[in-house]
Formats: sequence, C-alpha cells, structure tokens
Amino acid sequence: MTESNQSPLLRRHYDVVILGAGMAGLTLARQLLLQTDRRILMLDRRSQLPSAAQKVGESTVQLGGYYLSKVLQLEEHLLTDHWMKYNLRFHWPTHGSSNTSIEDYSQTYIRKFSNVASYQVDRNRLEAELLKLNQADDRFTLVSPTRRLEVKLTEGAVEPHRVRFAIGRGKGGRMRGVAADWVVDCSGRRRFLARQLGLDRELAIDHGSSFLWVDGLLNIEQLTEQSATESRLRRDRHRLGHLPTWLSTNHFVGQGFWLWLIPLRGATSIGLTYDKAEIAHREVSSPEKLVEWICERFPLFARDLPQRKIRHFGSYLSYSYDCERTLSADRWAMSGEAGRFSDPLYSPGADLIALHNTLIADAIATRDPGELQGKVNGFEPLLRALFEAYIPSFTTSYNALGDPETFVLKYTWELAIYFAFYVFPFINDLLTEGRFGLAFLNRFSQLGPLNHNIQRWLSDFYNWKKAAGRVGSEKPVLVDLLELGPLSKAEKTFYQVGIGVDEGKKILGDQLTNLKELSRFMVAYICAAVIGNAGLLTNAAFVTGIDPANFEFDPVEIRRRWRQCASRQARYSWSFDPWVLEMFRHQSPFAVGAPQTNIAAGGGA
Repeated sequence: MTESNQSPLLRRHYDVVILGAGMAGLTLARQLLLQTDRRILMLDRRSQLPSAAQKVGESTVQLGGYYLSKVLQLEEHLLTDHWMKYNLRFHWPTHGSSNTSIEDYSQTYIRKFSNVASYQVDRNRLEAELLKLNQADDRFTLVSPTRRLEVKLTEGAVEPHRVRFAIGRGKGGRMRGVAADWVVDCSGRRRFLARQLGLDRELAIDHGSSFLWVDGLLNIEQLTEQSATESRLRRDRHRLGHLPTWLSTNHFVGQGFWLWLIPLRGATSIGLTYDKAEIAHREVSSPEKLVEWICERFPLFARDLPQRKIRHFGSYLSYSYDCERTLSADRWAMSGEAGRFSDPLYSPGADLIALHNTLIADAIATRDPGELQGKVNGFEPLLRALFEAYIPSFTTSYNALGDPETFVLKYTWELAIYFAFYVFPFINDLLTEGRFGLAFLNRFSQLGPLNHNIQRWLSDFYNWKKAAGRVGSEKPVLVDLLELGPLSKAEKTFYQVGIGVDEGKKILGDQLTNLKELSRFMVAYICAAVIGNAGLLTNAAFVTGIDPANFEFDPVEIRRRWRQCASRQARYSWSFDPWVLEMFRHQSPFAVGAPQTNIAAGGGA
C-alpha cells in the first residue's frame, strides 16, 4: 500500500483522463501505455492505493486471465505472487450421507488444466503491481486524493473535454483544471459518468452476497474422515485425478445460491451469492451468521471454518445494474463496474474489463473522427450483446444450481458458448476487426433465441425434478465436463491462434453448428428423462422434430409426441457420445428411468 498524497506538476492537456485507480482503470492505463503513445492522467479520491481493505472479486477465467497475463504482460507476476487456477469446480451434498466429508459430495469439473491459463488473484497485490508499472512510465500521472470532481464533456471530436478537481483531503484548496481528448470512467460503483449522463438502467437480477476472508489455506480435500493415505488412494482418483482441487474456484451450490472458496497467498476468500427469494440478507449479514449458515448447509466445513481467524467481512444487498451506453464517439467511455455488472457466477468481472478496455483502447488509438464513429457504431452493440448474453443464466435458470444433473447441462451449454464466442475471438484479436465484428454479431444473434429457450428448459426441468422428488443423488456423482463432445469441440478453439478474419468467421460458423447440435441434444436428453426412456435420444423421428428455440417444456406433450415416434426404427446419429451422462441414471434412486437401449452401442450407433 502506498500513501498517495501527490500534487504533481500538471500539464494543461492530456490525451486520456481516467477516473479511478482500481483494477479497471489501472489495467486500461497499462494497456494504453503498452499499445499507444498517449499521455494519461489518473484521478482517484482515495489517499491510499490500493486501499487497505481486502477486495472481493479474486477469480479470473480464461478471457480475463489471458488479458492480464499475455496482453498486459503480467504473467511472471501472476505466477509468482498469486495462484494459477485449476478451473471452476462445483459440489453438491448427497441425500444418503451426513455430508461431513468431501468424498460425500457430487462434483463436476474439468480435470485437465486449461490451455489458456487463469488465476486466483489477490486484488490488492495485483493493483499495487499495476500501479508500480504505470508509474514507471513518464507518460502516466497519478493524482490522489482528489475531491470535488467536475467533468464537462463536449460533443464531437474537436474540442477537448474539461476536467476540474481539488487535490488533498481538506475541504478547502483551489480547483485545478485540465483538458482531455478522452475521459474514461473507471470509478467503480460510484459510477460517476453514468449518473451524470442519466444512463443508469436496471437489471432484473435481485441477488445479494456476503463474503469474508480467513487466514491460511482452507484445503477442502482435508475436510474428511479419511486418513491421508486413504484420501490419496481413493479409487475414484481415476475420475478426479491428482491435481490439488483447492487451486480451483470451488463452489458449493444449491437452489438459487452458491458458495465460493478462492485460495490466495496466505488466505482464503469465502463468499455466498444468493437469490434473495431463496435467502434473506439477515441470515448472513455478519461473519458469525455467515459461518454458521455455511456449516449448517455444508457440514464438512464445521471441521475447520469456525476455528479460522476472520480478516475482513463485507456484503452487498444488491449488486447488478446496466448502462444505456458505455462507449461514445464523443470520446468518453466506461469500464468495469462504472458501466455494467450482472452477477459474479462464473467469474466474469475481469472478462468484462478486458472486453471493454480492449475496445476502448482501440477507439482511443483512432485519430480520424469518421473512422472513430464507424468503430464505435460497431463496438457498442458488440459490448452490449456480450453483456446481455449472460443475463438469462442469472434471471431464468439460477434455480438449476440446486441439481447436479440439471447444472451439468446448464454449465456445458454456457461454457461452450464462452469458449467459442468469447475466448476464441479475444485471443485472436478479432473483436476490434470491423469485418469480423459484423459476422460475429450475425452468428451470435442466432444464439439468442436458443439461449433464452434453453435457459427456460433448464429451469422447468429442475422444477419438474423437484416436484417429483428427484433432485440430487443418493451417491456422489463425478462428471468431467470435457467428456461431453460439444464442449470438448469448443475448447479446441483455444489451440487455434493467429487466425484471420475469414478463417475466424468459418470457425465461428462451425461452432454455431456445434452449439445448435448441443441445444438439440439437451432438449432430447431432458425429454428422455421425462419419459424415463433413453431410447428417445436416438429416435430419429423424435429428435429431428425438435426445434430447440421454440420447443416448450410440457411433459404431457412430450409423452404424446413420444407415443407417435416410439415405434419408428430410424436412428438418429449424433456427432458425439450421447450416453456420457448415464451415470445420473445408474447411480441415483431419484433417476427418471432406466434406458431402454443398448448403452454399449456408444455414440449414436
């Protein structure tokens, strides 16, 4: 931490003024310093940067991890001062167990390390490193603490904006003023520009969160009644592997809520995110209440968590919001939580920063007003589409977190989209290419109706299973998600690098076809579960009659259609093994019926 009571000699004019010295602002400054010749003034109202308090939001996934390590050239720092992340992992208690040991829980995960690395980051350490690197460049000036901030934006691309502020902690002091070609708001939840310009938009997400940090590493594999030898020699290691599961972002989940565990150097971040229709804030409004709630819902934590020293605690009554616009040809922009934020499930925060910063940096590097207008006309709809695609996952099928079978379908679908339509274009620098952006939005828009209907199917399937008493399992079920063929196919785009616009458009087209097949499979799988007959999965008459974007979840109608198709002998051939999730039937007394087909026949035979 550094005390930053600076009153530097200010220039009259800066290329970019960045409001806020948090992660969004510091990463944008770093990107601009690496990729452009722009001079930057950063303003922050805090006197200590980073702040002394621990910061939530430590988990990155592939896009954000790539941005930090490769684009911003922080790989050595991330590997030295933070942890390389072992993917996301989800856990459910089982019905026939006390759930006092980790081996009592069902799990879904990706067993191998990702080819695109992600990280578990201590936000304060990361921001301190970014600040140090930025201050080593004489084109970067930091002023903090600042007060009485005023921003007067001009229209068009000729006259500079005016930014005025006072320096220091006291109420007095004269105002300083600078001109700026660009103003970028990275002020976080203060949301300076969104509020000044009246651009706030509400989101239909009513979720809250409570979180804390404890000393030391909470290693979930040690939350067990087994001896160290028994744990090391578990027969299901052939499914789990030998890599340290504590390196994952581990989620313990239930209907409409999820608990995270994130390892940091010398500490563990633990937090609960929940639909307020399921959990009231008062139940988890203090560190003591949160610990008690965790140990009651997931008894294995009672072995360890109550004895840990708590460093910090925080909570949000609500955290989701939208913004009418985050990038303008009038040379202002917003990044990070100053603009939009949906939900922390799947750790999208650093991804959204990376996407906004990359398009903002490209816009700032564009001198010609006409070219800038053309870029912004493409960039803003792209940023909105990428953000809005997350929303149905949080508003429609959040309940599906409560069942491992339903969630495996949900996460496979969402992860396949993420790998192909978020990570692949980003690691190939394609999102700033105008010709690619148009083709991307064309293909991405075709996923919209599919995604909305699939999310409804997942929610309805979960509710149907719950009403029938079929949620969960009596014995632990272990699922490596990459065994599902469509997700494995999407993950292979990580290895396709140096791709140009035309080839990138073809790959996206192939991945769209892959996702359409996956959506058809998901509907067919759920229908087979409803009627209790896995033979439906290869019944060509039934499967070809599925329109995944419009087919309604109606058990009566599903059974009627099956009666019409059951006697037809033509078989449907999938491009992947459709029996990969049969463990849910064989290992659960809550299953929906044994398959009426030859499982040994394999993938669509």
